[in-house]
Amino acid sequence: MTTLTKQTLSHLDWLEAEAIHILREVAGQCANPALLFSGGKDSICLLRLAEKAFRPGRFPFPLLHIDTGHNYKEVTDFRDKRAAELGERLIVRSVEDSMARGTVVLKSPTESRNKHQSVTLLEAIEEFGFDACIGGARRDEEKARAKERIMSFRDEFGQWDPKNQRPELWNLYNARSHKGENIRAFPISNWTELDVWQYIQREQLELPSIYFAHVRPVVRKNGLLQPVTELTPARPDDKIEDVLVRFRTVGDITCTAPVESDADTVEKILAETATTTITERGATRMDDQTSEASMEQRKKEGYF
Repeated sequence: MTTLTKQTLSHLDWLEAEAIHILREVAGQCANPALLFSGGKDSICLLRLAEKAFRPGRFPFPLLHIDTGHNYKEVTDFRDKRAAELGERLIVRSVEDSMARGTVVLKSPTESRNKHQSVTLLEAIEEFGFDACIGGARRDEEKARAKERIMSFRDEFGQWDPKNQRPELWNLYNARSHKGENIRAFPISNWTELDVWQYIQREQLELPSIYFAHVRPVVRKNGLLQPVTELTPARPDDKIEDVLVRFRTVGDITCTAPVESDADTVEKILAETATTTITERGATRMDDQTSEASMEQRKKEGYF
């Protein structure tokens, strides 16, 4: 008589299993999905989850990045390297292309391009006929993201109506859409920043160096550290400091700030993340501090 031993799943095991199930649901229900991959930590976790969901075969979707043209080189270099290592197709569409077409017009040359990614994303969706985009957004990031369903419906104009979303009961997901409509799928919706770092540690995932402590010239403004770069130069009356920092989230240079930290290993970042009282976006966004109202409006217009 065989004795069956009940296996106890860890918290990360449950989150991983849920995310893999969601990825497979997207692949099964959608005709032409894409996985949004920026080279950031959340999308790096998505890649590992996709490996576990579909290897040894190829991913049933390409990788897609909407590049502002103002991203940190460490991150875009890592993006290209990781896609090449996996042997997966990477599609990059740039806000600069939309600017050249006249579909994005900046109010001034120094305006952040971050919010304009929605235009380029919608153009990419139309160009390739994507019926679903898989993203790494998490509900703990800020309040507007917490209103998202795991399968978040977008109408034929690419717009999101938080009051007109499909019910999700248990683990039953509806990713069906008519031609021109789109689903945004968020497999790690129920993860936290701490979960992400614990998963990175467990899976021994490689990351861009920008996530770890390093010395960088910054200017202190409005409670944030603004990196001194060609795109964000210091003003004559600014005091430039060389500070030991790391990035909790990465994005457009003009609106993504680092935090003071000496955490140069995943273990140290885990300890730091476990004790912080400020959300990663609240501590690092310079454009609009990502208020609920502004993020919700941007999502209604097609943002990630």
